[in-house]
Amino acid sequence: MLQRKPGSTFPGLVDRFVAYAKVHTTSSESSDTYPSTARQFDLARILVAELLALGLQDAAVDENCYVTATLPATPGCEKVPVIAFIAHMDTYPEVSGENVVPTFHHDYKGGDIELPKNGKKIVAAENPYLQECLGQTLITADGTTLLGADDKAGIAEIMDALTRIQENPAFRHGTVKVAFTPDEEVGGGVKHFDVPKFGATVAYTMDGGRRGEVESETFCADSATVTFVGRDIHPGYAKDKMIPSVKVAGTFLSLLPRAGAPETTSGREGYIHPYAMKGNASETEITLLIRDFEVEGLAPKAEFIREHAEKACAQWPGSSFRCEIKQSYRNMKYDIAKEPRAMDYAMEAVARAGMKPLLGMIRGGTDGSQLSAKGLPTPNIFTGEQDFHGYGEWICVKDMELASDTIVHLVGVWTEKEA
Repeated sequence: MLQRKPGSTFPGLVDRFVAYAKVHTTSSESSDTYPSTARQFDLARILVAELLALGLQDAAVDENCYVTATLPATPGCEKVPVIAFIAHMDTYPEVSGENVVPTFHHDYKGGDIELPKNGKKIVAAENPYLQECLGQTLITADGTTLLGADDKAGIAEIMDALTRIQENPAFRHGTVKVAFTPDEEVGGGVKHFDVPKFGATVAYTMDGGRRGEVESETFCADSATVTFVGRDIHPGYAKDKMIPSVKVAGTFLSLLPRAGAPETTSGREGYIHPYAMKGNASETEITLLIRDFEVEGLAPKAEFIREHAEKACAQWPGSSFRCEIKQSYRNMKYDIAKEPRAMDYAMEAVARAGMKPLLGMIRGGTDGSQLSAKGLPTPNIFTGEQDFHGYGEWICVKDMELASDTIVHLVGVWTEKEA
C-alpha cells in the first residue's frame, strides 16, 4: 500500500480534516443565489491552492463554486477510462457549522461520549456502530455545532489519497479527476455541473458511512405541495361563513397515518413526510416529501396524498385544494447498472483495503443521484461519517484511513483491469 513520503510537507489526513472542519461552509435553503452562501468559496479557494501545490496544474474554482482538478495518467496508462472522486463542501443548514471545535477521544473504551459543551453527549445505545470502534480514536464537535464530517471527511480522504499517489511516482494510474461541490445539503450540489466537460467515465462520491460500504441505490424522490383554500371573514362576523384554511390543513395532517411516515419506516420502505407548513385563514400550503426505492411506488403515494386532501375538504364544506407534484431525483441504480465496472471495481477495492465489502443503499439522495441521471454513473463510497446533521456527529479515524486506502486501491484496480 502506498505510504506517505517521509518528511512530507503536506498535511496528514486528520490534520486536513480538522482544518476543513473549521471553515464555515453552511449552505442555506432560503437563499436565491448559487451557491446559496458565499462562504463556501472560502474552502473552495483553500482546496484549489492545495491541489495546485500537489501538482494538479488545472485546479480551479468556477463562478458556481465547483472546484475541479485533474491528475494526469502515468505513461502507458492513457487509455484507462477516466474516473473521478467527488465530495461536497457545504454542511447541513439546520445545525450551526460555525466555529467548529474538533474534539478528540482517544482509545475509546465504550459507553456514552460526553461532549465538552452544553451538557450534550453521544448515547452509545443510539449508536451501535460505536462497538466497531473500540480502542480507536474518535472525533466529535464540542457540543455547540455539528462536526462537518459530512462531507469534509470525504474531501480530506480524497486529498490524502491524491497526496499518497503523487508522493509515489512509481504507482501507475489512469487519469483521475476530482470535484468538490457546494450546496449538496440543500439539493443543488450539481445543478450547474457540466458532466460532458468534466470528462469522466465513472465517478464516486465519498459521502457514505460505515467502513466497507459502497452504495448503489438511493430513493426515488418527488415532492408534493398541497394548498388548501378556505374563506376568510372578519372573525367577529364569521359564524356560518368562515372556512379557515389552516384548520382544513390541520385536518389533512391529522388524517395522515403514522404508518408510512419516516419515523415508522426503515430499510427499503418508502414514506410520505409533511415537513413544512405556511399560510393563513385564506390559504395554507403544506409541503411533503414522497420517497420510494422503486419509481413505480411514487404515483400511489401521490394519489394517497390527494385522497386525504379530498377527505379533509369534505369535512370543511366550501373548502378546496390544489396539489402539485414535482420530481426531485430517481434511484441511481438504474443508471449505475449501465456501467457494471463502477460497482465491481469499487467492491474489489474495498476488499483489497482489507475490509468485507458491503453493498448498501441510501435512505436519501446524493450528488450521485443527479450525476448518474446526467450520464455519469456515480456510486457512493464510505467515509466513516456517523450521526450526521446533528450535534452528536462523530467519525472514527480508522475509518477515514481505510477510506483513503480504498480510493488508492480503486485507482489501482481500474488501471490493472483496463490498461
